[in-house]
Amino acid sequence: MDFKYYVFYKPYNVLTQFTKERENHQTLSDFLNIEKDVYPVGRLDKDSEGLLVLTNDKSLNDQLLNPSKKHKKTYIVQVENEIDEKAIAILSKGVDIKLEKGMYRTLPCTVKKLPKPPVLPDRDPPVRFRASIPDSWALIEITEGKNRQVRKMFAFVGFPVLRLVRVQIESLKIGKLTPGKFISMTQQDIYPLLNIDPNLKISPKKIKQEIKSEKFKPKTNKSNKSFKDFRNSGKKKSR
Repeated sequence: MDFKYYVFYKPYNVLTQFTKERENHQTLSDFLNIEKDVYPVGRLDKDSEGLLVLTNDKSLNDQLLNPSKKHKKTYIVQVENEIDEKAIAILSKGVDIKLEKGMYRTLPCTVKKLPKPPVLPDRDPPVRFRASIPDSWALIEITEGKNRQVRKMFAFVGFPVLRLVRVQIESLKIGKLTPGKFISMTQQDIYPLLNIDPNLKISPKKIKQEIKSEKFKPKTNKSNKSFKDFRNSGKKKSR
């Protein structure tokens, strides 16, 4: 079979699918005129931007979506207010987010505050700013991909996300791509960058079992604490 691999910079306000649900929706079909059997690997939310891989290679798809493989995904995040080290530390250890099946404790991850705004293409439309509220930037690297996970994580520590851009998966970087543009790659090039084993075959059934086996942490009083509660508890301990 002739496998195809595409790396696409998904713009803001574009659905990660080819079919339009409404006439005014923007989808991948507005930007990509490619083979009919090529589909995105995973997804990016409509209001998120950045790196998206598309292929008809089921082996790559299966490995990249398998939770046990823990492939690293890197995002640049713009948040309201000046994010501090307290919030960074809490995010790094994992926080409780709400999913359809209940509360879930995110895995430990890498988070750091960026000293200055990163060089990114302008967003269309631009982020709405409020003069009275500052903003700041962070980089987060996670090995899982729950529904709206990054947004929920930053909301937990009290810093709502204004802009979210995926810039890297494993060693595959978005590079100089601009929104709406894509490049094609060969298997020989993309497999090493994504840390994909060409000899490993994973059945879709096994992936479903892996996802099912993930445990959702039950809701407890401790997990319900807001970031404000963490700060207050810290103050009490210091007295």
